[in-house]
Amino acid sequence: MSLSSWFRRRLLRENGQFTKASIPLQQSHHEKEEQFLGVTDRLIEFVKSFTFDTFKNFPLQEEAPRGDENLSDWQERHAVLVLSKVKEISQLRYKLCPGHLKEQQFWKIYFALVKSLVFEYELRAIQLDKLRRMASGNEEPSNCTPYEVEMSETNTASHLTSVCPPSP
Repeated sequence: MSLSSWFRRRLLRENGQFTKASIPLQQSHHEKEEQFLGVTDRLIEFVKSFTFDTFKNFPLQEEAPRGDENLSDWQERHAVLVLSKVKEISQLRYKLCPGHLKEQQFWKIYFALVKSLVFEYELRAIQLDKLRRMASGNEEPSNCTPYEVEMSETNTASHLTSVCPPSP
């Protein structure tokens, strides 16, 4: 399944869930999701300033294909929400993909551009996911302090072993 067809189906599914009776409840849920995903007024205004040239002139380094080029679950949810809330980015994506950029390149550039605005939200989502996995017993607790866990999320995996000693 292509990334673009996945986005299209997800948008249709989410937009089809609204009924007149459920709007107040849905708005409350959507406001919480927007906050969790970092879709703030500041981000929306920044994204509206993007142009065709913003993406075409972005210095994207050609990298050897890796297996981890897919978006994380948080990034996918963020992207779907931004596409549904900001028609300018949706139209820009339509113009750029796939004629000028691959879908993955588009989102790689997008997240590089908005990194300073969404970093704390994505980091919080990663931390919450780790806590949920630890609580359900799917992950071993470590001897790391919260600060070390936060720092490990921003460093490479090789550095992670030196920050967090193995659990006994």
